[in-house]
Amino acid sequence: MTTTGNEDLNAQSDKLFAPGLVIILDLDRFGEYVEEKGLDPYKPNLITGELTNLVEEFVRKHRGVVVYGLDRERGTEEVVVEIPYPIDIDSIVRDLEEIRKKISSLGVTLSGVVLYDYVTGRPARDRREAYYGTPARRRAVKLLKSIKRKGGDKIIVVY
Repeated sequence: MTTTGNEDLNAQSDKLFAPGLVIILDLDRFGEYVEEKGLDPYKPNLITGELTNLVEEFVRKHRGVVVYGLDRERGTEEVVVEIPYPIDIDSIVRDLEEIRKKISSLGVTLSGVVLYDYVTGRPARDRREAYYGTPARRRAVKLLKSIKRKGGDKIIVVY
């Protein structure tokens, strides 16, 4: 069996759905940044490597599940995380704002959605399932696209 290094970040719930948070983070206009700087889009760089590390710390701290996107080999440009039974939503949002500020200080903006709904707490098999596999994820990705159309660089919270 091949491991990806994310197994400890993929704890799973016994139930099919549980109340929790769907969190989607995505770098804004990152393709343009990569092209402008002449970076290889298939290898980690300062931004995607840092986002990978920050998301790993965040997921461990808040007992989240990486549904999709955390990638040590290519770097993380987008990620979907679920947190079943969140304890302190204010702390979660503060930590996400800190991640956004750190990424912004490196020269790229980050958009995100935190949506309270029902979550599976399980990794997705593919990108389509990660973004559209549940009603909550579909709603979160729709909100994320709306933020990005308006310029991005913000995290919204929807209860």
